[in-house]
Amino acid sequence: MTDSNDIAQAIVAAHAPRFGESSDTAASFSSDDAVYRGAKQACAALGFIEVDAECLANAWRAQTQRTGSFEANAWPENPADFGMRPFPPSSRDDAFPQCPMNLGLYAVLPDAQWVGRMAHAGVPTVQLRCKSGDAEAIEREVHAAVEAVRSTKALLFINDHWRAAIAARAYGLHLGQEDLDALSSADLQTLRASGLRLGVSTHGYAEMVRADAVSPSYIAMGAVYPTTLKQMATAPQGVARLGAYARLLRGYPQVGIGGVDEARMPEVLATGVGSVAVVRALVADTHPEAAAARLMAICDEK
Repeated sequence: MTDSNDIAQAIVAAHAPRFGESSDTAASFSSDDAVYRGAKQACAALGFIEVDAECLANAWRAQTQRTGSFEANAWPENPADFGMRPFPPSSRDDAFPQCPMNLGLYAVLPDAQWVGRMAHAGVPTVQLRCKSGDAEAIEREVHAAVEAVRSTKALLFINDHWRAAIAARAYGLHLGQEDLDALSSADLQTLRASGLRLGVSTHGYAEMVRADAVSPSYIAMGAVYPTTLKQMATAPQGVARLGAYARLLRGYPQVGIGGVDEARMPEVLATGVGSVAVVRALVADTHPEAAAARLMAICDEK
């Protein structure tokens, strides 16, 4: 098959049943390669944003060149076709320290008191997401969170505040894409030297490739469902995309995040991710310890 329109139609026919279709099919092209052009046109029709459609189109071309033939049913899932370095990422010289492949229930919490409460309830992974412009208040809260988990088995990640996380000797750090991009090479080296585990948020293929470039300890993927907690630049990903992401990043510990509640957790875990992050499912529940127990039981059933 050498016609880009035929290639696009074949890809859409093969994958629309799981990804759905979009009315916005416009695409710009950076190559005349027929597979690239057809794949990008198809990915736009399947609802992928421009940067992700471009990323997928290049991967599809690389896959076709590697295998010697175009297969419409073969959705790209080989890291090398996306330009990623050898897997598993933990084998790389610049890899951040490893964390468990299955982080289990991952509670994202607003303050140190909540961190301690959920850690003592047995939640295996907790994150302090403390939003404040007061640097001293942030430092106090981070140190308090580290102390709050000290007598538990919980792994504590600090959101954004990497200097405070290093100073307090937290287990790990979690960064969004903008925060990751803001780090200099010297900052990244400081983080690696600190021994902190690093988790990175992603919202599609282009951001996953970007995150992989720094060989983090885990990669978070979302938002899986609509969420009101923060303004998202991308539409909800859904479990079909999450499953594709999980297969591509199978060398990483993976966290599904965004709008996940008790009813949705089983289908999120069924995609292959080893952890599900929740916020409102705990902090908005009238009995958060009981909610945590139910959610952990679902994770354990995986």
